[in-house]
Amino acid sequence: MNIPEEAPPRRLRGLPSRLANQAALTANRIVDQALAQAGVRRYHYALLATLEEYGPASQAGLVRRTGIDRSDMVAVVNDLAERDFLSRAPDPEDRRRNVVTITPAGRTQLAELDRLIAAAQQEFLAPLPPADREHLIDLLTRLVEPGP
Repeated sequence: MNIPEEAPPRRLRGLPSRLANQAALTANRIVDQALAQAGVRRYHYALLATLEEYGPASQAGLVRRTGIDRSDMVAVVNDLAERDFLSRAPDPEDRRRNVVTITPAGRTQLAELDRLIAAAQQEFLAPLPPADREHLIDLLTRLVEPGP
């Protein structure tokens, strides 16, 4: 039997956890390449999307909502503020913290990023027919957001 040199062992090829990881690596590569067209990374997209959907928030609140590490959040906020995609202002209720708000330029950028992300999702899911795509999304959602 002629097995390619790079083929993993049979017992690894069927492991759901390994397959999910391999799919995630592929998806991340595709998304990273798409976002790079706009000069941003996944954290930028996550932060802008969170601010657009939930409104102004403290950096600590954004850490909790996005899962971005506290030390990375500072750099992402600074980067997006330099590009005028968000603004920071002292919180009127607690002057020790800042409230972060998406700007009109940030909303415009987010719309462009949504377009790039949608194209990346299409590329990632291209091997699957539409019904399988919906089924995969349902299954993955149940794995990452288990119900009662």
